[in-house]
Amino acid sequence: MKALYDTFSYSSSKTITRLYSTSFSLGIFLLDKTIHNPIYSIYGFVRVADEIVDSFHDFDKSQMLQELRRDTYKAINEKISLNPILNSFQSVVNEFNIENELIDTFLDSMEMDLEDIVYDSETYEKYILGSAEVVGLMCLRVFTNGDTEMYENLKPYAMSLGSAFQKINFLRDLEADFEGLGRTYFPGVDFESFDENQKLQIEKDIKKDFDHALIGIRNLPKIARLGVYAAYVYYTALFQKIRAISAQRIMKERIRISNPRKLWLTFYCAMRLRLNLV
Repeated sequence: MKALYDTFSYSSSKTITRLYSTSFSLGIFLLDKTIHNPIYSIYGFVRVADEIVDSFHDFDKSQMLQELRRDTYKAINEKISLNPILNSFQSVVNEFNIENELIDTFLDSMEMDLEDIVYDSETYEKYILGSAEVVGLMCLRVFTNGDTEMYENLKPYAMSLGSAFQKINFLRDLEADFEGLGRTYFPGVDFESFDENQKLQIEKDIKKDFDHALIGIRNLPKIARLGVYAAYVYYTALFQKIRAISAQRIMKERIRISNPRKLWLTFYCAMRLRLNLV
């Protein structure tokens, strides 16, 4: 029965999510159970594409991305795939009418990581849009479940939240990206002489995104609000930790939030929502 295979496919996406991201796994756990599988499926697809460009250095990454793009649309059109990650993703795309444009924009940003690019404002914004903002929009399609008016109203806030998350990831991973992969995403920033003023300008931009995103979080459907708010609180805690340390330290270590701290933040989020303080 295909239903059994679909269950296996969703389980595969869930496994990838839990292996690669404790923070997003926790956020998904706090969503309503009815949307766990769809969000796991989106993250599983995104994670596979990201791993191709970030980890598979001994293989032809360009060819692998081309094959992923081809196989993704084949799965969507045929409504099945022998790749369980793509099978679960196609199911979500078809059920929630996720636009091909969002998928293409995401995959285009992954292709940008195949080349050494000195990012200017235009290419930086293009990368943020594809690697983070459209992923938030895919999830928003699930959260709003066919309510087009709600989706359009919440769309700008979802994009701001995805943007903030990605920019914090860039700051957190400066050492790995710059030293390990030769990537510098922030335009106009010389990481050979990264200083407090440059760091402050990036932080101001992130805070602006966060402030805007919170407006939308407050208006999300109940099935999604706690999980998204928990992810927001986790990333704002990470952001505060990054703001408190020096630019030089950022270049030398990856800043983290401990698992016990994440659990405490989860409890904090649940209490604030229960008391209508968000």
